[in-house]
Order: sequence, then C-alpha cells, then structure tokens
Amino acid sequence: MAKKSDHPKSPYLASLDEVRITRDGKTAIVEYVEENIVSTHHTIGPKIRDMSDEDILDLHNQSIRVRGEAAAEYRNKPLVEIPLGNSQVEYHRDADQWVPRGDVLRCIVEEDTEEDCRLPAIVIDDQELTWEEFGRLMLIRAGWGMRIAFVEKDELHRMPKIEVREPDEKGAGNG
Repeated sequence: MAKKSDHPKSPYLASLDEVRITRDGKTAIVEYVEENIVSTHHTIGPKIRDMSDEDILDLHNQSIRVRGEAAAEYRNKPLVEIPLGNSQVEYHRDADQWVPRGDVLRCIVEEDTEEDCRLPAIVIDDQELTWEEFGRLMLIRAGWGMRIAFVEKDELHRMPKIEVREPDEKGAGNG
C-alpha cells in the first residue's frame, strides 16, 4: 500500500558538514544531516572510485544549480514532445540507464512476464523498460510533478480531451 507523503524538503546547496556521502557500487548517495530532506542518488559509473567526497559534493551541488536554472527556464517555455518515429528515450552507458529526450513521454503499460510477481513494464517506442528501469528514468525528474492521462494505445500521439470533475459512481472516468 502506498504511504502518504509528509512532503520532504528538496535538496539544497550544501557543505560537507551538512551531508553524509556513501557509495554503493557506481552510485554516490548524498544524505542530509538535517531531517526530512530528500536523499540524492548520483549514478556516476566507474570513475566514482577516483572521486573524493568533496568531488561528489561538487557534482551534487552542480546538479542542484542546473535543476534550479532548468526550472526557471522551464516555466515560460512549451513542453517538448519528440516527434513520432524519433526516439523519446536514449540509453546512457556511463549511468547505465535510460533518460528521456524531451518533456513528454508516450508510453504503453504492459505486464512484465519475467517477474514472479505482477509488475508493470513500460514500453516507450519499441523499448520495453522494467519497472525498475522506468523508475530510474523517472528519477531524472525527481522533485518535479507529472500528470498521467490514460488513453488507448493507438491514440498516444493525440492530446486527449480532459474534463475536471469527480468520477461517475461506476468508476473512474471513461475507462
């Protein structure tokens, strides 16, 4: 069952005495000493072995600066949707993960038949991502919001008509 969020605070520019930095394989984990601040996982790759805590903190602080600049720019620009026939995601070998190329993702929800338990698989273009792979892709936008509109898979390229109201007594929306 999903837990209700207590709205943790976003990460902020920090000094070494304000965070704890640990490593897990190719990933650096930055945890704030202050409670209720979101931890950040930076997938760095093999070069993590040669990085000091200060190097990792510099990378972390730079990612916060870039995120802030992107958010400021983002507010006044239209969202970018990759045209049909072009790849919406690309694989970054160093980070060992998929990343979105634009701001809109057209996806199909399938069932992952490789797992013993029922888990979704997300198909973007012709690439099937496991729930874990999709989750890592979503972490690129950690701290952002998103809207999900469920449509027939042959209508992914069209903006659906959206009606704001409570669902009918029979169930949610039209689905």
